[in-house]
Amino acid sequence: MHRIPMNMLAGFLVIALVSACSSNIGSTQAAIPHDANVAPATFQQIADGVIVDVGGAAKQIRLEVVGEKIIHVTAIPGGGFDLPASLMAVKNGGDKQFTVSSDVGHVRLKTKQITADVATATGAVQFLDKDGQLILAEQPNGRTFTPVTVQDKSFYAVRQQFASPDDEAFYGLGQHQQGTMNYKSKDVELAQHNMDMGIPFVVSSRNYGLLWDNNSITRFGDPRPYQMIDKQLKLFDADGKPGGLSADYYVDGKLKLSRVESEINYQYIKDLKNWPVQLTDAKGITGGPGQTVEWKGSLASDVAGLHKFRLYVSGYFKLYVDDKLVLDDWRQSWNPWYRDFFVQLKPGEKHAIRIEWTPQSGYIALDHQDPPPVAEQNELSLSSELGHAVDYYFIDGRNLDEVIAGYRDVTGKSVMLPRWAYGFWQSRDHYETQEQLLGVVKRYRELQLPLDNIVQDWRYWKDDSWGSHQFDKARFPDPKGMIDTVHGEHANLMISVWPKFYPTTANYKELDAKGHMYRRNVEVGAKDWVGPGYLSSFYDPYSAEGRQIYWRQIRENLGDLGVDAWWMDATEPDIESNLDIDERKLRMGPTAQGPGAAFFNSYPLMTTMGAYQGSRESYPDKRVFILTRSTFAGLQRNAAAGWSGDVVARWSNLHDQISAGINFSLSGIPNWTTDIGGYALETRYEKPDAKDLKEWREINLRWFQFGAFMPLFRSHGQGVNREIYNLAPVGSDVYDALAWYDKLRYRLMPYIYTLAAGTYFDDSTIMRGLVMDFPGDVKVRDIDDEYMFGPAFLVAPVTTYEARSRDVYLPTGNSWYDFYSGKRYEGGSTIKADAPLERMPLFVRAGAIVPMGPAIQYTNEKPDAPITLIVYTGANGTFSLYEDQGTTYDYERGAHSRIPLSYDEASGMLSIGKREGSYPGMPAQRRFNIRWISGPTPMAVDFDAPAVQSIDYSGEAITVHKDEQAQ
Repeated sequence: MHRIPMNMLAGFLVIALVSACSSNIGSTQAAIPHDANVAPATFQQIADGVIVDVGGAAKQIRLEVVGEKIIHVTAIPGGGFDLPASLMAVKNGGDKQFTVSSDVGHVRLKTKQITADVATATGAVQFLDKDGQLILAEQPNGRTFTPVTVQDKSFYAVRQQFASPDDEAFYGLGQHQQGTMNYKSKDVELAQHNMDMGIPFVVSSRNYGLLWDNNSITRFGDPRPYQMIDKQLKLFDADGKPGGLSADYYVDGKLKLSRVESEINYQYIKDLKNWPVQLTDAKGITGGPGQTVEWKGSLASDVAGLHKFRLYVSGYFKLYVDDKLVLDDWRQSWNPWYRDFFVQLKPGEKHAIRIEWTPQSGYIALDHQDPPPVAEQNELSLSSELGHAVDYYFIDGRNLDEVIAGYRDVTGKSVMLPRWAYGFWQSRDHYETQEQLLGVVKRYRELQLPLDNIVQDWRYWKDDSWGSHQFDKARFPDPKGMIDTVHGEHANLMISVWPKFYPTTANYKELDAKGHMYRRNVEVGAKDWVGPGYLSSFYDPYSAEGRQIYWRQIRENLGDLGVDAWWMDATEPDIESNLDIDERKLRMGPTAQGPGAAFFNSYPLMTTMGAYQGSRESYPDKRVFILTRSTFAGLQRNAAAGWSGDVVARWSNLHDQISAGINFSLSGIPNWTTDIGGYALETRYEKPDAKDLKEWREINLRWFQFGAFMPLFRSHGQGVNREIYNLAPVGSDVYDALAWYDKLRYRLMPYIYTLAAGTYFDDSTIMRGLVMDFPGDVKVRDIDDEYMFGPAFLVAPVTTYEARSRDVYLPTGNSWYDFYSGKRYEGGSTIKADAPLERMPLFVRAGAIVPMGPAIQYTNEKPDAPITLIVYTGANGTFSLYEDQGTTYDYERGAHSRIPLSYDEASGMLSIGKREGSYPGMPAQRRFNIRWISGPTPMAVDFDAPAVQSIDYSGEAITVHKDEQAQ
């Protein structure tokens, strides 16, 4: 951990210290005599903290102690702290173990571990560790409040700036699609969107975190919204004339229109009116078949520095700067997103730019931001559009695991999912009939492909009955019998439930009668994409009554049939895709608690809360499991997992999911997944020729290999059926490799389920950024395509077509084993790792103890089967094998067991400790087979190879030496 000693703060912060200190511990209000330069410090001590009168933008600062390493900071421009209750936080203070002191110009709140120091002249707060070294400091005058009125309600736009040293790195902030690992000096907009999740929690390489308690659109980094390119730049056409870029519109390769355009802006539905009339068809469709556009010219700026650009786009696109190809990709037409790029500009210097675009009825916009002021370019800044205060939690830790534990202390424990959730899920868009769904489960069992969850996506209802939560009887004649059959095959059923309703349904009418439907979407006549198009809107989850009605409707129609888990889709909420942001804010409100704009990011938290709380009340002995397309701080307490939305089957998207998942996990929510293979497809994959079929199978296999080492393992997508046996013929090389990783996932279930338990008992993280486990290795800070899967495995997915090797950095301070061969490498170097089509580079840390189970078809098969303990020698190691019943909440009441495992390298001794705890149905006897990996061996992944030792374990401690039989 890098802290800054107080004597190094000159020029970084101004701190007034007075030798004669007046202690005010225990007083309700205190002031010390002021000198000629500094006003006396006045403050009021409260039960769990202190309120300090300050100068600067705020008039008062409140510090509340949540724990000895967590301080809740609230700053307001007026008096009083009568603020709305937090949605994300379940604990905002309450700890009374602290002292308060003051001297001229400062009030200090001190716990056993940290000190919060308030400079009364400016209101700036700094945080120091118990040795007096600086951890984090607000910038003097770095807090701003700008009055804003929305729908006759008063708010402030708020911002808080913090100093940050050059070598600091930032992570978390939810899930984003720009392929970025380290957010230092980057701009991140937190605004819920399909594929992009905003969680206002950032963690630092200096082992602290900031939880920003605000529900509106929030920006990390530059607070200024990006603008169209003509607002700050000088544009020139292809002939060098000022005023805009040359735009050429083609149909089937023939030039149809040329004009100069001052901006590239077909970003939202409202912007499509600017499309050339002569190229718009009779139905108003723009960018239809055969149409392409090329923009070319140059740009310049009077502002020197690194300029930030974002291309918001769908369809096929290429972007060149100074004739260098910068972007080349594709995205499905209805789901555009941003691609970032940067250009170093000097005043007056022109740079050529060219964009080639095949719209496929998609969207495009190019926006830009000047470099921020030099003083702000390196700092930590958080800003939000609407709030009542600057409100954040400072969370310190010895490591990032402790920081994430602190986040969960504030926002709620991550409750355990059922064990079966960690098996393999099969899904597609969508099973059309009951017979089709049951046929998939049957086929998996016939092929002996492990499976635990079959997913029924949307449109199981009649087309005109979205929101009824009722099966179409013509296609699903016996839903209860279907679910019972799934259960009889030892599988589970997850079903899609949306917060979306057609006005013709009884459920809409009931919610609307109580004031719990957003009406604007219906009032403006917006129709969806199903059949002829239907009016629809979303319900309001911001009242307890609305959530209770919503859950009761689900329970009566689906839950009581035996559905096992809930897929809560479109929880942004995506009421109508491709609306501009201002219109989105209107259509997602007004909520029961205020304007939609003030609660823009929190919808997924509130709607999953209703399903979680309702399910626990309705089925108290059955673990809740929710999959949601959008997430927010606190979601982990609702038994909810996130997935990365409707990403596409492109190698670039596969690569970007790695950093997306790592940063999502670093945001405090441990369960995450993607659509293996990508949700949406280019048309070349839908009816592929031999060349495209080969690539389609390879991208699915590479994504599947990655998926086997995600917290949740799930195949899903549209266009082509995603079952293993439909991706590749049975017996083919690709099929065999898919099946091998499916089976490997189940072999690893004792290890994986222990990781899952750790998210509750230890507040741990499954998918781990390398910075978590190797904080002293600065080389890992920006690595965006490797991660740790628990303490043992280093995962390095392959994200390039036809690659048969890839560079892998092995962190320093450890030895590493190739999982497949047992070959040992020393850390601190980059190796060229083999990556044949059938295998993804995978390494195991020396000292790891990996428990593996037998070949099984579902997670609760053979609960008393032998477990193989594979010990990777070369370092000391520990593991604590966890077991419980798997589907109930008995674990919360102590019904679970732990078997401590430890390996001592010096003695070569494996210790299997005394079993701790018990649970109903726990096997009294357990056979452990022991295997040792110390170097290359042909049996590294021969999981049925004879064990070196086998012992029968009855719960008492026992030791095993790697060169001897059990003792």
